[in-house]
Amino acid sequence: MKYSIILLIFFLIPFSISANFLPDADKDGVPDNDEISLYHTDPNIKDTDNDGYSDRDEIIRGYSPHNPDKVKMNENDYDKDGLNDKLELSFKTDLTNPDTDGDGFKDGEEVKNGFNPLGKEKLEKSIIVDLKNQKLKYLLGGVKLGDFSVSSGVGNSTPRGEFKIINKNIKAWSSYGLWMPYWMGLGNGRFGIHELPVWPGGRREGEDHLGKPASHGCIRLGIGSAKELYNWAEVGTKVKIY
Repeated sequence: MKYSIILLIFFLIPFSISANFLPDADKDGVPDNDEISLYHTDPNIKDTDNDGYSDRDEIIRGYSPHNPDKVKMNENDYDKDGLNDKLELSFKTDLTNPDTDGDGFKDGEEVKNGFNPLGKEKLEKSIIVDLKNQKLKYLLGGVKLGDFSVSSGVGNSTPRGEFKIINKNIKAWSSYGLWMPYWMGLGNGRFGIHELPVWPGGRREGEDHLGKPASHGCIRLGIGSAKELYNWAEVGTKVKIY
């Protein structure tokens, strides 16, 4: 019985290993198929960019396997199409080809305008606000494009749930007596997303409050990030707050 068990293990282990291992010609830890279709690195060279680090080591640490300089994927744009390499991987586009679908528009240009870089259709824009961590992220087709720190309402004054942007105003007036730049109204329009408010005299309200609740219910964004989101989001964009 003892020898039978040993023989069974002996035969099962090699089978398990061969069944789970994928072809990896250069033995760098990245399967050939991923090198070819996903990362577009050389499956026959362990260190594609010849910087002294294997493709696998760079990929798992978030660095570009195509750039010999120590550059993160989200800071590298190998094909110069306006879409960084990390987003290329998220959208499943070819990070070595500026126009993956061959439609005459660069991948970055299509994403910037809300289109699928692998097709012709528009992708859905959405915004998610995490009240616990005071973070807002915005997505296209489910892919996160970026995130910002916010300052939401104190207590439970910021409603939770699913909403849509119902209106936009470059400089809205608040009943509390101050301006709300880059206003995007939510729900029934009684609260929204906007830049740090400004008193009529020019003083900013809550400049040191980003990252913690401070408003009467609105979701405040910092200078620069509010304008960026305002220009990106459209009336009708879905907003989830939790």
